[in-house]
Amino acid sequence: MPELPEVETVMRGLSAVLQGHRIVEVELRRAGLRFPFPLGLARRVEGRRVISFRRRAKYMLMRLEDGESLLIHLGMSGRMVARPVGDAAMPRLGPQGAVSDARGHNAPPEAHEHMVLVTDHGWRVGFVDPRRFGAVDLVPTAEEEGHRLLSGLGPEPLDDAFTPAALSAALAGKRTPIKAALLDQTVVAGLGNIYVCEALYRAGISPRRLADSCAGVRAERLVPAIKAVLAESIGAGGSSLRDYVRADGEVGRFQERFAVYGREDEPCPDCPGVPPCQGIQRIVQAGRSTFFCPKRQR
Repeated sequence: MPELPEVETVMRGLSAVLQGHRIVEVELRRAGLRFPFPLGLARRVEGRRVISFRRRAKYMLMRLEDGESLLIHLGMSGRMVARPVGDAAMPRLGPQGAVSDARGHNAPPEAHEHMVLVTDHGWRVGFVDPRRFGAVDLVPTAEEEGHRLLSGLGPEPLDDAFTPAALSAALAGKRTPIKAALLDQTVVAGLGNIYVCEALYRAGISPRRLADSCAGVRAERLVPAIKAVLAESIGAGGSSLRDYVRADGEVGRFQERFAVYGREDEPCPDCPGVPPCQGIQRIVQAGRSTFFCPKRQR
């Protein structure tokens, strides 16, 4: 599933193409994805100008001029594909969503493309979701935080309000492993398996450690590690392991920098000295693979 850096990267790419422009056509090719499309979706979006974008956890919110926001969740395998309409040579998205001077190229229609937005300046954005676990909804912009998918979410990990003290308070009394606690979206929003593994490694904290024992001093290491790994991944365009691509069709590059994720039995990159390190280990927690260094992470 795309995690926070991937969603942020896709959102920035969509913003580069759509913000300030009008949606002139909406094509829906099925009745819905994880749940039905809202009634009158095409009618309520067509003709509206895109004012701005906002990400909340793993959700994108495209704010329209009439006071509604189009909420998009990519699900397990969803992606947004932006390209010019027709045969005309037009700018296409460059790295990190910036519009480059490269000439646009047509591509055949995407398989499993369930929603298409066409703009007044000749771009089309398709929502491709082979497994159909994604979601699209409309919500009044002023009531975004009250939407049923957003109302229970914890703080954004890149916000200033996400501090060691805030994390310590959220972990107080939690007797689950810290890995599971960080995946709980009510504790902190947007973290997924990849970035929790990487952040725990950077902070030197075992994924098996009980969550409430990570308050205080350990939280002071963990919060900066979370922020750093997310910021670095966003800078690299996210991580491409299976389905994820940016809105311009390019892959992310952060997977090339993984310290532990997916590196079972490989040497730990930061374990010099004795006793010798046994390398990166893999365990299963709550049905999810966890990668860590038992020597470095305590």
